[in-house]
Amino acid sequence: METEKTEHGVLEHWTPQEVKVAFGRDEIVLIDVRTPQEFNVERIEGALLAPMQAFQPNHMPSQSDKQIVFHCGSGARSSKVAKLCLESGVDRIAHMKGGFGAWKDAGFEYTGTDMSTGAPKVMKKASD
Repeated sequence: METEKTEHGVLEHWTPQEVKVAFGRDEIVLIDVRTPQEFNVERIEGALLAPMQAFQPNHMPSQSDKQIVFHCGSGARSSKVAKLCLESGVDRIAHMKGGFGAWKDAGFEYTGTDMSTGAPKVMKKASD
């Protein structure tokens, strides 16, 4: 994990591998900040949705039991949302570097949409 010191606190940049391990151990709350439409098409199963366009740091759960890790499509929106949390008084927060794209590139499972039926389907990116 990389860390970035900002004027408001420490921003942690987690790799998809680190997120997968911690999420699998139930050590983090994974929050997707993409749009509801993006989330409906494909998502990491078990992640919560808090779209960036309606995001309010004061409505986030506390980190007393589990750390919050944000993610988006590429890491840009989740980094912005994490910095908003730091500005609101959270002393440390994390986001997944590379976002959902990096998660898929790593070959991790996710819930997608079966285009022939419209139903949710467990998916995994094929190895290159």
